[in-house]
Amino acid sequence: MANHSVSTKTDEELMVEYQRGGDRAVFELLMRRYEIEIYSYLRRYLGNAELAEDAFQSVFLQVHLKCEQFDSSRRFRPWLYAIATNQAIDLQRRNRRHNMASLDRTAVRGEDEGHWSDKLIGEAPDPFLEATLQENAQWVHQTVGKLSEPMRQVIELVYYQGMKYREAADVLGVPVGTVKSRLHACVQRLGQEWEDTHSTASGNPFA
Repeated sequence: MANHSVSTKTDEELMVEYQRGGDRAVFELLMRRYEIEIYSYLRRYLGNAELAEDAFQSVFLQVHLKCEQFDSSRRFRPWLYAIATNQAIDLQRRNRRHNMASLDRTAVRGEDEGHWSDKLIGEAPDPFLEATLQENAQWVHQTVGKLSEPMRQVIELVYYQGMKYREAADVLGVPVGTVKSRLHACVQRLGQEWEDTHSTASGNPFA
């Protein structure tokens, strides 16, 4: 009965309980609730299964270390995604520095090919954008790779993690208006790229 009682608690209630007593069973329950979702997010964000595994381990270590910083008046999911995003960014930076130090070696290309082609498929609030992402995977792979990291973050959180604008804003630590403006800029950029790379006969789904 006790385990059933714990399993029916909200994420926020579990975090408060973990803050108070450090119960490992409570922590493991939170991990089980989010392990697939967070790993999938990191896998798409980083485009590499091994890096995603490393980041995943770091995410829940940070949840443990920073549990006292969690504000019980806020939602747990955006707080968790903020940690996951920061861990992914840190890992990218470390990996980028490593790659830069190895530029004089023979480059092995293609390891991360398909990063965005298998990633940008999912539910999207804009049906035209959703259709384009699904039907033009290779084009999306190339085009989204040109976007700035802030734009890519917004696309991932809103379009593929299904977050509301306010939740994405909490994760990224920016105003809601910034999230909306970045999404608008993404659509504008993709629309321009579409026009530049496709014949006018095919039409522009972003217009």
